[in-house]
Amino acid sequence: MGGDNRAMNTRQAAERWRETWERGWRAHEPDAILALYAERAYFQSHPFRDPQAPRDYIEPTLAAEESAECEFREPIVDGDRAAVAWSAETRLKDGGTERLAGVSLLRFDSDGLVTEQRDFWANA
Repeated sequence: MGGDNRAMNTRQAAERWRETWERGWRAHEPDAILALYAERAYFQSHPFRDPQAPRDYIEPTLAAEESAECEFREPIVDGDRAAVAWSAETRLKDGGTERLAGVSLLRFDSDGLVTEQRDFWANA
Protein backbone atom coordinates (compact mmCIF):
# COMPACT_ATOMS: atom_id res chain seq x y z
CA MET A 1 0.00 0.00 0.00
CA GLY A 2 2.86 2.40 0.73
CA GLY A 3 3.96 2.22 -2.92
CA ASP A 4 0.48 3.21 -4.13
CA ASN A 5 0.42 6.20 -1.76
CA ARG A 6 3.87 7.32 -2.97
CA ALA A 7 2.78 6.98 -6.61
CA MET A 8 -0.31 9.09 -5.88
CA ASN A 9 1.86 11.77 -4.27
CA THR A 10 4.18 11.68 -7.27
CA ARG A 11 1.23 11.88 -9.66
CA GLN A 12 -0.09 14.95 -7.82
CA ALA A 13 3.38 16.54 -7.88
CA ALA A 14 3.77 15.77 -11.58
CA GLU A 15 0.33 17.22 -12.39
CA ARG A 16 1.21 20.36 -10.43
CA TRP A 17 4.53 20.59 -12.32
CA ARG A 18 2.75 20.18 -15.68
CA GLU A 19 0.03 22.74 -14.95
CA THR A 20 2.43 25.27 -13.42
CA TRP A 21 4.93 25.04 -16.29
CA GLU A 22 2.17 25.40 -18.89
CA ARG A 23 0.68 28.48 -17.17
CA GLY A 24 4.03 30.03 -16.22
CA TRP A 25 5.64 29.56 -19.64
CA ARG A 26 2.68 31.14 -21.46
CA ALA A 27 2.61 34.06 -19.01
CA HIS A 28 6.42 34.35 -18.85
CA GLU A 29 6.24 34.29 -15.06
CA PRO A 30 9.17 32.29 -13.67
CA ASP A 31 8.43 32.57 -9.93
CA ALA A 32 5.68 29.93 -9.79
CA ILE A 33 7.81 27.59 -11.91
CA LEU A 34 10.87 28.10 -9.71
CA ALA A 35 8.81 27.29 -6.61
CA LEU A 36 8.46 23.71 -7.95
CA TYR A 37 12.14 22.94 -7.37
CA ALA A 38 14.00 21.77 -4.28
CA GLU A 39 16.84 23.99 -3.11
CA ARG A 40 19.68 22.09 -4.78
CA ALA A 41 17.78 20.44 -7.63
CA TYR A 42 19.76 18.88 -10.46
CA PHE A 43 18.59 20.57 -13.68
CA GLN A 44 19.85 19.68 -17.15
CA SER A 45 17.99 21.53 -19.91
CA HIS A 46 19.41 19.38 -22.75
CA PRO A 47 21.55 16.22 -22.91
CA PHE A 48 24.52 18.14 -24.37
CA ARG A 49 24.44 21.01 -21.88
CA ASP A 50 25.99 21.21 -18.45
CA PRO A 51 23.62 21.00 -15.46
CA GLN A 52 22.75 24.34 -13.88
CA ALA A 53 20.47 25.80 -11.24
CA PRO A 54 16.85 25.92 -12.44
CA ARG A 55 16.79 29.73 -11.97
CA ASP A 56 19.87 30.16 -14.19
CA TYR A 57 18.05 28.50 -17.09
CA ILE A 58 14.41 29.43 -16.58
CA GLU A 59 14.67 33.19 -15.97
CA PRO A 60 16.83 34.09 -19.03
CA THR A 61 14.95 31.69 -21.29
CA LEU A 62 11.56 33.20 -20.46
CA ALA A 63 12.99 36.73 -20.61
CA ALA A 64 14.18 36.14 -24.21
CA GLU A 65 10.68 35.21 -25.40
CA GLU A 66 7.95 37.50 -26.66
CA SER A 67 5.27 34.79 -26.49
CA ALA A 68 4.86 31.05 -26.06
CA GLU A 69 2.12 28.59 -26.86
CA CYS A 70 2.80 25.28 -25.14
CA GLU A 71 1.12 22.02 -24.28
CA PHE A 72 2.14 19.52 -21.61
CA ARG A 73 0.74 16.01 -21.77
CA GLU A 74 -0.36 13.71 -18.98
CA PRO A 75 2.57 12.55 -16.84
CA ILE A 76 3.71 8.94 -16.85
CA VAL A 77 4.52 8.10 -13.22
CA ASP A 78 6.62 5.36 -11.65
CA GLY A 79 7.59 5.57 -7.96
CA ASP A 80 9.16 8.98 -7.30
CA ARG A 81 9.74 9.66 -11.02
CA ALA A 82 7.64 11.02 -13.83
CA ALA A 83 8.03 11.68 -17.55
CA VAL A 84 6.11 14.52 -19.20
CA ALA A 85 6.00 15.08 -22.97
CA TRP A 86 5.55 18.67 -24.12
CA SER A 87 5.61 20.88 -27.22
CA ALA A 88 5.85 24.63 -27.74
CA GLU A 89 5.94 27.36 -30.33
CA THR A 90 7.73 30.48 -29.15
CA ARG A 91 8.35 33.92 -30.62
CA LEU A 92 11.61 35.41 -29.47
CA LYS A 93 12.16 39.10 -28.68
CA ASP A 94 14.89 39.20 -31.35
CA GLY A 95 12.26 38.28 -33.98
CA GLY A 96 13.07 34.58 -34.27
CA THR A 97 10.69 31.70 -33.68
CA GLU A 98 11.12 28.19 -32.34
CA ARG A 99 9.05 25.01 -32.59
CA LEU A 100 10.10 22.59 -29.88
CA ALA A 101 9.07 19.11 -28.79
CA GLY A 102 10.49 17.31 -25.80
CA VAL A 103 10.22 15.18 -22.71
CA SER A 104 11.12 16.14 -19.14
CA LEU A 105 12.26 13.31 -16.87
CA LEU A 106 11.55 14.30 -13.28
CA ARG A 107 12.25 13.01 -9.77
CA PHE A 108 10.33 14.36 -6.78
CA ASP A 109 11.06 14.43 -3.04
CA SER A 110 8.51 13.61 -0.33
CA ASP A 111 7.33 17.26 -0.36
CA GLY A 112 6.51 17.05 -4.08
CA LEU A 113 9.43 19.27 -5.13
CA VAL A 114 11.61 18.44 -8.12
CA THR A 115 15.03 17.16 -7.07
CA GLU A 116 16.12 16.16 -10.57
CA GLN A 117 15.07 17.22 -14.07
CA ARG A 118 16.62 16.06 -17.32
CA ASP A 119 15.14 17.45 -20.53
CA PHE A 120 15.41 15.93 -24.00
CA TRP A 121 14.10 18.13 -26.81
CA ALA A 122 14.55 19.06 -30.46
CA ASN A 123 13.68 21.96 -32.75
CA ALA A 124 11.07 21.06 -35.34
